[in-house]
Amino acid sequence: MLTPLSDRVAIVTGASRGIGRGIARVFAAQGARVLVVARSAERAQPVVDEIVARGGVASAFAADVVDPAAQEAMARAAAERYGGVDILCANAGVFPASPLAELSPAQWDEVLDANLKGTFLSVSACLPELKRRGKGRVVVISSITGPITAYPGWSHYAASKAGQLGFVRAAALELSPFGITVNAVLPGNIATEGAEALGEEYSRQMMASIPARRLGTVEDIAYAALFLASDEASFITGQTLVVDGGQTLPESPAALAMLQG
Repeated sequence: MLTPLSDRVAIVTGASRGIGRGIARVFAAQGARVLVVARSAERAQPVVDEIVARGGVASAFAADVVDPAAQEAMARAAAERYGGVDILCANAGVFPASPLAELSPAQWDEVLDANLKGTFLSVSACLPELKRRGKGRVVVISSITGPITAYPGWSHYAASKAGQLGFVRAAALELSPFGITVNAVLPGNIATEGAEALGEEYSRQMMASIPARRLGTVEDIAYAALFLASDEASFITGQTLVVDGGQTLPESPAALAMLQG
């Protein structure tokens, strides 16, 4: 069993739905006081209500991760409401698809700003409080897409997610003297609202490519993030944890076919 997070304050960005929502719920269930961050407080409030109904402690905060002032206000809010910041889960991100031949500079910037620059701004804003607490945890939600795999139409997304891992390694090295660990979770295909929006055929094709023969759940990612945020992971930093049901393992479709007998 992991040491409970009962004395910890956690910020989860992009927490109004999907993976972020799952992480906020799991952290709160383990005793953390959670700042549920989304672009609007109205979108974050249902997650807060759900956590509170289950006996947890949480509050909503509106902040866009691409706005430095908003990120600084986010860190201040956590300190004012709960006394500091122990855990930052940088989860917020976007994934609009566009073929490379049609990808505009504005579309590229939108994705890189939200996914990569947003990660930097979140960490930068929380850094003073993380240092003050003395054993901070930063968990970045990246993806297998970019660092390990690729998918047509997501070159900008893949670049942003691969970039996050470079940031994780350098930040982990730089922040280690302050007792702060920085790690990343790399989800595979997870059953979220975003996956549903891609359609049933997409989900069917993805399940066929996963040895576990199912999409992951948000809880699968949340518990991985919980481990990296725990006391027990204090000697792990600059690392990546792939949570994909084995999707990145087969050499070819033939390898998967052999599993079907």
